[in-house]
Amino acid sequence: MSAPVPLEKPAPEETEGGPAPAHGHVHAHRFWSARRVPAAFLAALLLAGAGVLLYDVVAVRAHHPAMAWRRRLAHELATRPLDDPWVTTGAALAVVLGLWLIVLALTPGRRRVLPMRRDTPDVRAGLDRRAAALVLRDRAMEVPGVQSVRVDVTRRRVRARARSHFRDLDEVRTDVGAVLAAGVRELGLAREPSLSVHVHRPAKR
Repeated sequence: MSAPVPLEKPAPEETEGGPAPAHGHVHAHRFWSARRVPAAFLAALLLAGAGVLLYDVVAVRAHHPAMAWRRRLAHELATRPLDDPWVTTGAALAVVLGLWLIVLALTPGRRRVLPMRRDTPDVRAGLDRRAAALVLRDRAMEVPGVQSVRVDVTRRRVRARARSHFRDLDEVRTDVGAVLAAGVRELGLAREPSLSVHVHRPAKR
């Protein structure tokens, strides 16, 4: 059984009367991704473009001819109409790239990490969704009559699909639902997901 692992320890939050009280639950926010790969890619692209453009500007200032690509680009921008397919395609790509960067900037990411309840403001902890699904699956397998079970955990829902080879399906469904409901509470998540349980018989051969 996987245990929750603290992911980070931020600085203590201060209130007007001093440190926040240790009792009660503190609101738990989702964990934000550092987005290192998109940030590094964009930074490298901008650095390369700025370096080439700066080199060409300095060359022109030193009375050397501008690079062929810049002369070609200036000519195309001056002569192509706005409804040209290449202009339209380039504008669409720029819009899509801009929207993608805005989405990355405004969304937390790290969807695989479920924030856990904060009983103290000094510690934040999260639980991996796959680890949570494994824990709940092991709990469901302990129910008599369950032959196999698949558990999918998202931020808002837990879906369990069990296969029962004996016992009444309604009884198995009730027992699996009770076990998983208790298991979800014991996970200590900040936002308890809703539970959906489906039980069926194995296919006849």
